Amino acid sequence: MRKLLIWLPLVLFLGFFALFATGLFKPDDRVITSKLIGQALPAFTLPAAASDRPALASTQLADGKPRLLNIFASWCIPCAAEAPQLMALKQAGVEIDAIAIRDARPDVDAFLARNGNPYGRIGLDARSGVQIALGSSGVPETFVIDGKGRIAYQHIGDIRADDVPMLLQRLKDAQ
Repeated sequence: MRKLLIWLPLVLFLGFFALFATGLFKPDDRVITSKLIGQALPAFTLPAAASDRPALASTQLADGKPRLLNIFASWCIPCAAEAPQLMALKQAGVEIDAIAIRDARPDVDAFLARNGNPYGRIGLDARSGVQIALGSSGVPETFVIDGKGRIAYQHIGDIRADDVPMLLQRLKDAQ
């Protein structure tokens, strides 16, 4: 029995090592799939977040045309980084609405003046209630909304130049 106890630390060490080694070699799944894909947008009515853009309500996103719904904030650095891609999408004819998270109108106005304004309507979600209801985990995030007001796709993080063709295809598929 005593001889077996001598080997116990080595056996435990090898067991822990095998456990950690499987975690190192197991493929990492970085794709997050929203449970809201195919579901209707949660009902919301938000006040205007910018001086020159109207407010936003969920009913306006079910007008028969697919569009993007961008979640952003004026204090968000990746949101500024994705601004050129949003402008490119707008120039390609994409309708984009937005929700500004935990922001103030003067800050949103200044952000749009610096980075451009691709949005048709911008709602202000001062307490992140709509953001949470959408299943959004942060900013920026972009949703493809089909013509019936259902979530067709969720893009987590900033939109990069190589994401633009994929988003255009997702919008086409959402028609």
